[in-house]
Amino acid sequence: MHVAVLGAGTMGHGIAQVSAMAGHDVWLRDIEREFVDDGLDAIEGNLQGGVDRDKVTPEEKRATLDRISGTTSLEEAVSDADIVIEAVPEEMTIKQETFADVEEHVDGDAILASNTSSLSLTEIASALDRPERAVGLHFFNPVHIMELVEIVVAEQTGDATLEAAREFVEGIDRTPVEVTDSPGFASSRLGVALGVEAMRMVQEGVASPEDIDAAMELGYNHPQGPIALGDVVGLDVRLDILEHLREELGERFRPPQILKRKVRAGKLGKKTGEGFYLWEDGEIVGTSGDWGGE
Repeated sequence: MHVAVLGAGTMGHGIAQVSAMAGHDVWLRDIEREFVDDGLDAIEGNLQGGVDRDKVTPEEKRATLDRISGTTSLEEAVSDADIVIEAVPEEMTIKQETFADVEEHVDGDAILASNTSSLSLTEIASALDRPERAVGLHFFNPVHIMELVEIVVAEQTGDATLEAAREFVEGIDRTPVEVTDSPGFASSRLGVALGVEAMRMVQEGVASPEDIDAAMELGYNHPQGPIALGDVVGLDVRLDILEHLREELGERFRPPQILKRKVRAGKLGKKTGEGFYLWEDGEIVGTSGDWGGE
């Protein structure tokens, strides 16, 4: 298949990588060449890490990279695509405009998928002349490691689109779960609920971020604690999702003040080097501030 991935950031380049590793030809598109190149470099780094750990052979690395092309041209990326997956910023207007622009250039049978983690797929699909071709494919970070993909079914999603989405997810060696379009779907709603309560516990001085995360990792076998996961996802992203869920589902998703202060201060987590933790070279090296007094 020809796969077009729109957005070369953390999620986009990960989706491009797993698609290419499964044998698909991939276009990775972003609005600036710098962003495209950064995404391609990140893919090469992920693959080299796999080679170093004997998870990927040098031949698999080279074949995967050979299947991925980068571009800033939307038309070049999507014109021959069988499936287009957008991983653009989590804003409704941007996603709707992206879908509408894509529809002008794709073949009639192409699937248009969104990687949104919380926005209404039904509303995103409403920007299309043929909304039955829209579906949600919510990947998880880091994409090249996490095997789950949440297939989100909009009110308009056609049966053929849903079947094609299932086949695509299984074909890239991922496990699909299907959910109807609802605020936060299943995974984000549950994950954010845990994350926001963990932040409130830090705010109230119940326990340190390290101890809260250790409790969930060791006591509940979570691969990563909810505070560290928030830093990895991005505290600005967490805040946006909480605001959306609060509007849709009520006050139980009200963002805590500690999260708002972090975002206002530009302490967005791993990507800025500081959130609830301090980060260097992608690793936690300390805790940010006096956790009991924030």
